Amino acid sequence: MRKFIVLGIIGLLALSGTIVHAQEKLDFKVSGFMFAQSFLQKNVPNAYDMPPWSPISAWLPPIYGPSPLLSPDTGDGRALNKTRSWFGSRAILNLDMSMGKELSGRVALEIDSAEWGERGEGRNNAGRWNADQAAVEVKSFYIDVGLPYFGIPVPITARVGVQPHAIRPTMTGGADGAGITGGIRIDPVTIQLLWRKPLEKLDFSADDMDVYGLHAFGKFGGTTIGGYGLYWDMKTYPLPPNVSSPSAHSGKMWWLGLYTDGRFGPLDVNFDVVSDLGKIKAKLDPTHQDVKYFGWASRLKIDYPWEKFNFGAVGMYASGSDQRKTDGGAAAGTGGLPGNTTPFGTPTRRVSGYMAQPASEQFPWGDTLMISGQPVVGGFTGYHVLNYAGLNRGSIGGTWIAKLYGSYKVAPWYKVTLAGIYLGDTTKHGNTMGSARTAAGLPRDDKTIGWELDFIHEFNIYKNLKYDVGFSYLFAGKALDYFDARVSPGRNISGKDPWMLASRLTYSF
Repeated sequence: MRKFIVLGIIGLLALSGTIVHAQEKLDFKVSGFMFAQSFLQKNVPNAYDMPPWSPISAWLPPIYGPSPLLSPDTGDGRALNKTRSWFGSRAILNLDMSMGKELSGRVALEIDSAEWGERGEGRNNAGRWNADQAAVEVKSFYIDVGLPYFGIPVPITARVGVQPHAIRPTMTGGADGAGITGGIRIDPVTIQLLWRKPLEKLDFSADDMDVYGLHAFGKFGGTTIGGYGLYWDMKTYPLPPNVSSPSAHSGKMWWLGLYTDGRFGPLDVNFDVVSDLGKIKAKLDPTHQDVKYFGWASRLKIDYPWEKFNFGAVGMYASGSDQRKTDGGAAAGTGGLPGNTTPFGTPTRRVSGYMAQPASEQFPWGDTLMISGQPVVGGFTGYHVLNYAGLNRGSIGGTWIAKLYGSYKVAPWYKVTLAGIYLGDTTKHGNTMGSARTAAGLPRDDKTIGWELDFIHEFNIYKNLKYDVGFSYLFAGKALDYFDARVSPGRNISGKDPWMLASRLTYSF
């Protein structure tokens, strides 16, 4: 019912007030980018791993579980301690059609080749030999309209259609999806109201999924200050593979956050703090205890630019779960649900690890090349979670980092950056990325994921052509050890230190 109220309000605004029917000339613009990237690495998961390796997309909150580098069988198809290499590509094409300042629309298309020479069909397989793949994806398509004032002397806008769902996505996660975003500008503050539709199951039944949000921000001097609230009303959870799939769970979740971006004296400062809270309920079995969620994350980044140099520091903390209260969630769709059992034999009842929004991607900032692939090749490799069904720990849940870095602009066309990062584990009575066990068969609790060194080169070859090269080496800590159950009675494995050499050639237009 609420979605019809929202649509009705927008329709009323569009039909009310003074409407000018003059036909504007169509202005058509094309923008986007293309890139080709390369990878050479050891013991770093690949987001597009195919069997017999386990895909990262199967890792669910709050604990990773088995290593994606270990084959589920005992054959030679295991990536542990092997040097791996591949190429990949992506293209984004934005088609913008405007009829003056008050009316415009965008259609965005995406083409991917996960690994050149892949043998799959369709999406993510544009690099298949002989090409000719049906690999063009619709990323988004929406209408932007400036609404008549309707007696309100401030600008009012609406965006309707499939669009980015992204408020501070480096903290909360984000996705493209259908919905409506309304905006009101009361200088210097902008207020946005949004509604999204992740799932319409049976349109005659209350079994769908809706997202409601409020985002307010303003620029005061040289500083932007903002806050937001996102509410997920999930009468079906998690997202099913198809409309007819039965659902045994429902949930209600909130994300509440504050942020500031600005300059304070000689320093550039970025600060975020956000909390997720809510619960997942069992719809079909009342004997299963509700699982409560409450996690939080915060990040502070400070830059000090000086002539051709830039010096900076980052501190980030994201809460982890207690495995005495939360199941490992290693199998697809089973993490943090009522009725699940923890490694200690107790019912899952609380998830205190920070969670990104359901069915979303979170690739944060470029704080660590090893974890998220940023800033060189973000999203295609690294120890992050891609989960398109339910809640997920993203790139940061259950971890904390302390980072120092410096960059030098050697020439107008070349910049070099060196970074040192400590990565810690915030999961209790278990580990976030590793799955090592004690002699008693219980999860082992370690504190250090490792010490990471990043060495990044940025080359601006032409105005619209950029080439980035990054090398990352992780001196692995005990929290990255894995348990190998293939050999009875099982054993912990400490793989060789992960490292990665990656590059990306990007043409922007």
